[in-house]
Amino acid sequence: MQCLNGHTLCSGCKPKVDNRCPTCRHELGNIRCLALEKLAASLELPCKYQSFGCNGIYPYYSKPKHEYQCSYRPYGCPYAGSECTVIGDIPHLVAHLKDDHKVDMHNGCTFNHRYVKSNPHEVENATWMLTVFSCFGQYFCLHFEAFHIGLAPVYIAFLRFMGDNNEAKNYSYSLEVGGNGRKLIWQGVPRSIRDSHRKVRDSFDGLIIQRNMALFFSGGDRKELKLRVTGRIWKEQ
Repeated sequence: MQCLNGHTLCSGCKPKVDNRCPTCRHELGNIRCLALEKLAASLELPCKYQSFGCNGIYPYYSKPKHEYQCSYRPYGCPYAGSECTVIGDIPHLVAHLKDDHKVDMHNGCTFNHRYVKSNPHEVENATWMLTVFSCFGQYFCLHFEAFHIGLAPVYIAFLRFMGDNNEAKNYSYSLEVGGNGRKLIWQGVPRSIRDSHRKVRDSFDGLIIQRNMALFFSGGDRKELKLRVTGRIWKEQ
């Protein structure tokens, strides 16, 4: 865009200056600067994720769309229950989870975890430490926590894949929990860590255990939580 005196600025910045030219304070109006638009259209620029491995060169106007979908764009830290702002590739995040968040790291495609809370208040507001599995040369994050569906208190367990969605679809997993002769089983596809922990949880994409059922599985006086969650991960052919 340009003012009557020929000073220019992009349309994205125009609303930020109250329709006044930042150089001469003249009213901007809606005059396009076609010469600069043609110049911008001819520009080819590297992806902003070049330092993460993307070597592509893209036309100015298509560069934002590429960067939104770029397979080299960094991932956010998958750790739940904190406002961690660390980003990076998968090896960097695995090291970060291990060293900074002290998460449990396991090798293998099967697991057997015991979740225990003896304090009734903690049973109602429980979030357990993230567990990371190395399996098929990939990394998976197991989440287990208490939350509410409406007013109903529940627990949810689900798996996330440390990679993109198109890769996550190559894997499946199952989760099983039970007690007192009853059993719940969930089978699904792990979601990519591109989807936030909260997004996956709030879409109910996992093993959901009603609070009363979880306490029934635990036995005792129905105030102490003692759940054993088993599961496995496999690769689809």
